[in-house]
Amino acid sequence: MKYPFKKIVFSEDGTAELANYFASEIKPGDVIILNGNLGAGKTFFIKNAVKALGSNNVNSPTFAIINEYESKFKIYHFDFYRINEMVELYDIGFNDYLNNPDAIIFIEWGNSYPEILPKKRIIIEIKLNEDFSREFIFTKNE
Repeated sequence: MKYPFKKIVFSEDGTAELANYFASEIKPGDVIILNGNLGAGKTFFIKNAVKALGSNNVNSPTFAIINEYESKFKIYHFDFYRINEMVELYDIGFNDYLNNPDAIIFIEWGNSYPEILPKKRIIIEIKLNEDFSREFIFTKNE
């Protein structure tokens, strides 16, 4: 995948295919930020990417803040939606998770606290269009 990359999908199957393709491109040490309105498909995209990596037990971590999955890689899945203050992330050891070079990290609503994110990251913006298609815009910060 060459960044920036843009793709419009028209169905859940299209989103799942895009997530599968993306999963084949990522590796341990990658931090992936997903932004988009409620219902845009952030969790659905992650669920399919993680499934492609070998784990089927993916849930939204909205209330837990973080879920961990075992696949061929360690995967951490954060959701910043219910975080009220950045100190909550420090309290759960967010930096320790970020410093694990053997893990892939997905963060939903990462734009809520951009100052805590690593400089090196992949950003996925998801836009829900009026026709219910979704536009995925992938960028990479080095």
